[in-house]
Amino acid sequence: MIKLKLANVNKQLGGMRILRDVSLEIAAGEFVVFVGPSGCGKSTLLRLIAGLDSICDGDLLIDGRRVNDLEPRERGVGMVFQSYALYPHMSVYDNISFGLKLAKTEKISLRERVLKTAKVLQLDTLLQRKPKELSGGQRQRVAMGRAMAREPDILLFDEPLSNLDASLRVQMRNEIARLHKRLGSTMIYVTHDQVEAMTLADKIVVLKGGQVEQVGSARDLYERPASRFVAGFLGSPRMNFLEARLQAPGLSSLIDSPILGITALPFDSSDLDADAPVTLGIRPEQVSLNAADGDAGVLVTGVEYLGSETYVHLDTGQEQPLICRCEANAGWQAGDRVELHLPVEHLHLFNADGRALKRQPPPHQHLAEGAALHSVKAGAL
Repeated sequence: MIKLKLANVNKQLGGMRILRDVSLEIAAGEFVVFVGPSGCGKSTLLRLIAGLDSICDGDLLIDGRRVNDLEPRERGVGMVFQSYALYPHMSVYDNISFGLKLAKTEKISLRERVLKTAKVLQLDTLLQRKPKELSGGQRQRVAMGRAMAREPDILLFDEPLSNLDASLRVQMRNEIARLHKRLGSTMIYVTHDQVEAMTLADKIVVLKGGQVEQVGSARDLYERPASRFVAGFLGSPRMNFLEARLQAPGLSSLIDSPILGITALPFDSSDLDADAPVTLGIRPEQVSLNAADGDAGVLVTGVEYLGSETYVHLDTGQEQPLICRCEANAGWQAGDRVELHLPVEHLHLFNADGRALKRQPPPHQHLAEGAALHSVKAGAL
């Protein structure tokens, strides 16, 4: 069942287009995360859904009803802001019940809803405390409780964890995930943090410049990015990019790369011209290294030991180093020479506009169980 639908939604402020033809469907009970860099329009989109800003063009439907002109309180949404915005002189109970009192909720029902919400958020033993007596995580839970007590059809979160320290963000992220499972309600969450997006979302909406760049699960976006932007935005360290030229277009792309030489790859470049610039992409964990002979291979320029893993930085002659994610006990050191092995099944190819080229299905072949798929071996620099 479609809970919320955006159809060609546009937003303009002072002659500047903030959102451009945003279309999206969100199912009932889904946890959807809007993610993207600062200024991409994700918070503006959330405010349009909440009714805090007006839509310039397009339609917003909740349960099939057009709500463009409805006040926020009439839309059945609750919103949790980046700032806790708690009343310091009120108890936890009074902060949670404040919206219900404004709505003139009957006293018995108000108390039942506050106590139920407090129990779900594990605040039932803190109801008489003031905000100054609470930790940051507890204050954020009170802010969430204030929105939840109204029993909205849709819960909206606008970067609710950005004011918390790193360890508390992890704790609150897990609490929000558990809360969604318990309530089963529709949640829309805005963040610039890719880890929050990938760990919380049923569906991620990546925004860039006021437009939807790609929609899908965390696995879809990570393994099958639709653009170089998505490929570089999700993942830490980000995807490695290697500039190349298209030697011969077709269902199998013949490319010429300074690091790989001339190589045939299973991507459809039929609509491109010969000598068109293209970009190869591969995730750091998909790159493997072997020792090179003498002065052959690629130079190791730096090594970062992170306890559970090691990042090896490699000079490929391009502006940014290529990064390989290795096991923690990898023994590489700056100054070593290595050979790169790039598995073809993990390569991506992007055109000059940054759009991903379609991968062609592999030819039918019978590989013995455990047989290695072939990889591209980088030449010496």
